[in-house]
Amino acid sequence: MNLDQNALDPQHDSSSQETEVVRIDRPTLHNVVVSRIRDMIIEGQLASGVRIHEGQVGQQLGVSRTPLREALKVLAMEGLVELVPSRGAMVRKLTAKDVKDMLTVLSSLEELAGQLACQNGTDEQIQAIRGLHEEMLMFYAKRDRLQYFKCNQQIHTSIIALSGNESLMLLHGMLQARMKRIRFLGHRTEEQWAAAVADHEEMIQALEAHDGNRLVSALIEHLTRTWERIKTAI
Repeated sequence: MNLDQNALDPQHDSSSQETEVVRIDRPTLHNVVVSRIRDMIIEGQLASGVRIHEGQVGQQLGVSRTPLREALKVLAMEGLVELVPSRGAMVRKLTAKDVKDMLTVLSSLEELAGQLACQNGTDEQIQAIRGLHEEMLMFYAKRDRLQYFKCNQQIHTSIIALSGNESLMLLHGMLQARMKRIRFLGHRTEEQWAAAVADHEEMIQALEAHDGNRLVSALIEHLTRTWERIKTAI
């Protein structure tokens, strides 16, 4: 009689055999709520300086207060929301000085990032950013402002990521998150929107040419024009 030797081996444990782990990637309720409230702030459905009524917003989104409060904590960390004792959550209101100060710092960060991105970015990585740019143009053609804006922000984040400098990416990400609503206001007119698209085309061409000085110039001019576009809306 042939017996499975593993069955006779006291050291053998079938449970110790490697089991393939299948990960399921799907948006959780938490992430969906965070994303939706963020969009509501960016689009102005939740106005700057206004208290967020948990019951009303929860009913609108069809969620209980627990996931809503957890989402507000995340948005507070991003700088879009303030959690005020005894008053609850409020949409953060930025002053003109707040915005100007952040744009000044962003200019310095993007000046460094532009040079590093052209030095370190591979052609394959840069073509991926070109792909994001083409996707952004598609949303521009459809006049889908929110999706255009999200793609726009992803392009900036991707350029910064090419620097390979995690500290730079962290600081830039924090400031970019705080300015989402303000920068969204920079496309209020067709003329402003078209100018922003032209700025991005220049950035992509400079990046594809690995021309650090040209990219830095494009990034800085874009931020300067951003201030001109949004300063009257603050």
